[in-house]
Amino acid sequence: MFKPSFRSSAPDKWTQPRPFTDPSLRFAKFGAIQPMEEPGFWERLFRTY
Repeated sequence: MFKPSFRSSAPDKWTQPRPFTDPSLRFAKFGAIQPMEEPGFWERLFRTY
């Protein structure tokens, strides 16, 4: 038997965050995108990042 789910209120922003629609808004709030790993020795030496 099918039992539809019922939600009494809207989900909060923590569980279902909305992405920024405009990249400039994201940049204004968080700044430039940072690399996930630290630059290596040669990258730091030659500034290739």
